[in-house]
Amino acid sequence: MAKSSKKKTIRYIDLFCGIGGFRIAIEQAAISLGVEVKCSMSSDIDLPCQKTYEANFSERPMGDIGEIDSQNIPDHDLLLAGFPCQPFSIIGHRKGFEDTRGTLFFEIARILESKKPIAFVLENVKMLKGHNKGKTLKRIIESLKDLGYICDFRILNALDFGLPQKRERIFIVGFNKSCQFYWPNGENKMKSLSEILEDNVPEQYYASDHIRKNRLKKHPPTDKLTIWHENKAGHISAYPYSCALRAGASYNYLLVNGERRLTPREMLRLQGFPEWFKIVCNYSQTRKQAGNSLPIPVAQSVISQLFIAQGWYNERCLIEYLKEHNADYQMKIFERKSVYGRKKAKVANR
Repeated sequence: MAKSSKKKTIRYIDLFCGIGGFRIAIEQAAISLGVEVKCSMSSDIDLPCQKTYEANFSERPMGDIGEIDSQNIPDHDLLLAGFPCQPFSIIGHRKGFEDTRGTLFFEIARILESKKPIAFVLENVKMLKGHNKGKTLKRIIESLKDLGYICDFRILNALDFGLPQKRERIFIVGFNKSCQFYWPNGENKMKSLSEILEDNVPEQYYASDHIRKNRLKKHPPTDKLTIWHENKAGHISAYPYSCALRAGASYNYLLVNGERRLTPREMLRLQGFPEWFKIVCNYSQTRKQAGNSLPIPVAQSVISQLFIAQGWYNERCLIEYLKEHNADYQMKIFERKSVYGRKKAKVANR
């Protein structure tokens, strides 16, 4: 394992930043490991997202990344990007690189080639792995390797990281040099819905009598808190957690106890956003923003492991981190001799 580093502040850029999920994740990881980070640049084309981001971070993201010359992008150590998922999603048209939005990945490649950061973390929908029989992801990985990066990917579920939301996302990490990196195991106890849901919710969030009666025809009422999910076939399921938030789904896609919609604050909580996070847009926009965001605890765990792999930590904070996050598993990083990136190295649970 790398020795603790006295490196100066870690600089990062936040591409396709949305409302700042990645930014909160890296800031929380930095606090837990006792290092300083600085956002050198953020970028998102969506104006309502820019408004929310600015309200929470006192910084207005730059616009279309495709219009920003590489020379005008500041130097950075770490690139974060939750690049647009529609071209690779089962919900979208599944056109992949045929869809013009799919080419936004190549804006990431352009910046990696120009600025040569030490590492990157990319995030996308689970369906990216199987899109076009795996050819889309293979092309992405090959492009990253051609740029000189050692990279790997893993599908992680928010349910395993403490959030009561079944949300599987693919994370891709890459390094410019071989290092010991281990994916987080995600064995956090799931929060109960009672910790997420609000009391005394206004009547405006309740579905119509017609919708509620229709739900009860398809599923009996439950004694405990549940979130009811209606799939495309009209089948109703009730779980003690939420199915994945979706920006473009029907307003009645998810209903608490089959009766009401989630409030903006509840949707943000399901993604791991802290209570201090300001809501500045209307319900429709906030719902879209939450649905397009990433599960913060998952991203935080991945970034924390990346920090450890790079030696970006305070040793005392690292010990506390290991105690808090399943030390028996984490202490393996002190014992294993395999180095991430070598041909003979094996990645656990691959």
